[in-house]
Amino acid sequence: MKCRKCTNRAAINMRQHKLALCPEHFIEWVQQQTERFIKKYRMFTRDDRVLVAVSGGKDSLALWDILLALGYQADGLYIGLGIDGGIDYSAESHRCVQKFVEERGDGLTLHVVDVEVLYGASIPEAARSVARGRGKPCSVCGLTKRHIMNRVARDEGYDVLATGHNLDDEAATLFGNTLQWAVGYLRRQGPVLPASAQGLARKVKPLFRFYEREMAAYALLRGIEYIYDECPYAAGATSIRHKELLNELEISSPGAKLQFYLHFLQAREQYGIFQPQDSTVELHTCPTCGQPTTNPEQCSFCRTWERVREQMTKRPTAKATNP
Repeated sequence: MKCRKCTNRAAINMRQHKLALCPEHFIEWVQQQTERFIKKYRMFTRDDRVLVAVSGGKDSLALWDILLALGYQADGLYIGLGIDGGIDYSAESHRCVQKFVEERGDGLTLHVVDVEVLYGASIPEAARSVARGRGKPCSVCGLTKRHIMNRVARDEGYDVLATGHNLDDEAATLFGNTLQWAVGYLRRQGPVLPASAQGLARKVKPLFRFYEREMAAYALLRGIEYIYDECPYAAGATSIRHKELLNELEISSPGAKLQFYLHFLQAREQYGIFQPQDSTVELHTCPTCGQPTTNPEQCSFCRTWERVREQMTKRPTAKATNP
């Protein structure tokens, strides 16, 4: 199969777009489309400072690469979670991010936050402390990452926080929220989440219209090394099953995922369903971390990590033995 724009052999065939492109024109297409999405949804401008949350996976590193290629002021943020899972997951993730930075030379800024060093426990340890060994650490992980991303964006003066969520991620989330008719989450879902208060960063998802396989192809063609393994705690997650169901639909109906998500955005805009509402909730400043919170006292993050530290100090220490 030949590239639609030249006579060279196509590297990828995108059935949903009826478009086959060679490596050069595919990279060009991804970057141009990203620029179009940024402008169409008014995510940010070249005057804005953008903080990209990079995990070491294909999507976040591809996003950082695209924004740099397009000339945006984009810096990275890596959060070390201390997850091993038998595959040195966090260590390998950090290595891939560091390799990305080193390959692009001087002038690239990467903020690194190590959760264990900063707060006294890794994410798995924190989850075991507050949940007493029950369940997965996903809730503590999500709470911690959101707090750190917002704090770094605020403290370092960034205008916007960008994440690498792709279409597969967004469609699966929308599918799950629709099954539950989770109206609160449906109101918040979209490519742009405006800052609702002073001290909260505007959040954007520039890759939300790209399929996962397109991002994997982009990373491969750009020579971006990324961690292939999923988080060890993702096994059995409902979101993965939702992705599998949507993938089955996509096979028989190319473009189904894209239409599902875009029609949701269109219906919200045209008919006013699940529109983000003006917040009437009074926000307070957390006395510990200074971030906005609906709680008149400490925010959820600070309360959770106080409990973690309390439980960590209560753990019995190993008794010294005589030589």
